[in-house]
Amino acid sequence: MVQKKPEIIETERLLLREFTLDDAADLYKYAKNPNVGPHGGWKPHESIEESREIIEDLFLGKYHIWAMVDKESGRVIGSIGYEEDTKRPETGCMELGYAMSEEFWGKGLMTEAAEAVIRYGFKSMGLPMISIYHNPVNHRSRRVIEKSGFHFEGILCRANRIYNGEIRDISCYSLSKEDY
Repeated sequence: MVQKKPEIIETERLLLREFTLDDAADLYKYAKNPNVGPHGGWKPHESIEESREIIEDLFLGKYHIWAMVDKESGRVIGSIGYEEDTKRPETGCMELGYAMSEEFWGKGLMTEAAEAVIRYGFKSMGLPMISIYHNPVNHRSRRVIEKSGFHFEGILCRANRIYNGEIRDISCYSLSKEDY
């Protein structure tokens, strides 16, 4: 089944749009940083070609994955989007995930993007609930999640195997359409 292209979402400082293969160099620039991917459970990218393959295999044709473009520089500085929440199968719940270039951390940009995508999820996609998970030691992500209105559900112990085989606990949050 061919997915429709993601709608463009504009915020004060960001443009959220579909990824293209031309974004591989920008993706690589932030995804090679060992402070970015491992927090989310994925390995740092090793080449622009690997970043291009990630775009082609995981992002293109997925209506629920957006490239985060910094309006000031025109660069792709992160990604944000939804995937099926495998911990809540057949409920219509989608899991929100994101990553952003370390040079843009601490400026409120991820919260700005998350709030726009949450609004889109409830109003345009008709989601009944949005979930989000993070490594309990990732305090920056926890702050974005809390500021975005999610409710802490608890910690699933030993519930997430990451790229290097390590098994981690994950902190679980949700936001229902009614609570939004």
